[in-house]
Amino acid sequence: MNRVLIVGAHGQLGFELQRCTPPNLDVVTVGRPEIDITDSNSIEHIVQQYQPDVMINAAAYTAVDKAESDEPQAWLVNHKGAENLAASAASSDIRLIHVSTDFVFAGQSCRPRQPNDAAAPRSVYGKSKLAGERAVLQQAKNALVVRTSWLYSSHGQNFVKTMLRLMGERDSLGIVVDQVGAPTWANLLAETLWGLVATDATGIYHCSNNGVASWYDFAVAIQEEAVSIGLLRKMIAVTPIKTEAYPLPAERPAYSVLDVSATEQLLGRQFPHWRESLRAMLLELKK
Repeated sequence: MNRVLIVGAHGQLGFELQRCTPPNLDVVTVGRPEIDITDSNSIEHIVQQYQPDVMINAAAYTAVDKAESDEPQAWLVNHKGAENLAASAASSDIRLIHVSTDFVFAGQSCRPRQPNDAAAPRSVYGKSKLAGERAVLQQAKNALVVRTSWLYSSHGQNFVKTMLRLMGERDSLGIVVDQVGAPTWANLLAETLWGLVATDATGIYHCSNNGVASWYDFAVAIQEEAVSIGLLRKMIAVTPIKTEAYPLPAERPAYSVLDVSATEQLLGRQFPHWRESLRAMLLELKK
């Protein structure tokens, strides 16, 4: 039985990975404070203790706007942390699966981004994650990088739960309409990662729900679905606004839809539309 070590087990992806663990795997989970990926000695201690065959890195610095003023820490976690894990994996012959982001793309194209497309991140978060990807692929030759986008879950903090809270508190909201991507249920990403564990795939793959949406589209759908199942009591006005009307420290990609066809083909499945997964997650929240 293969032993899989999940690093970053306390986040929303770590939560989903633990929920859908295949029965034929021996899974060990660690997060803060059990492991500090910025400290190679901490990683080595965990690796020697558990001796995994596979490591899944779900740990990251994901505070996109805070990273602009906290750049050293973002780079330490997203670049150096990933590099440390890859070095340990390479020296112990462990397969590393590393999770990355659509923010590695500039967002100037209007076609879904393929795994081998040129990356050109605009934010500290995106730049540090791209550097982490490159370190992983350089250090560990059998490594797999899986990019995803607009991740949400019933666990932790994310856009869906923020919208539900604000829609319950306010009479109106203005939501950005000129940033387009693909909302992704962390449960889908977790199932995909477990599917990829069973393959010998290396390099870069993409995973997101199918379909496209602006943040405005996503917010409207959240409200419609939540009201329809009784998770919200009433509809409020949701207004589309341009990015410049809601300035944030970090620049977001204008278009960051990921082409997931290679991953679907490898796993022999089609990913569901984002609205289908959103509905499933909201029903879960209601329960």
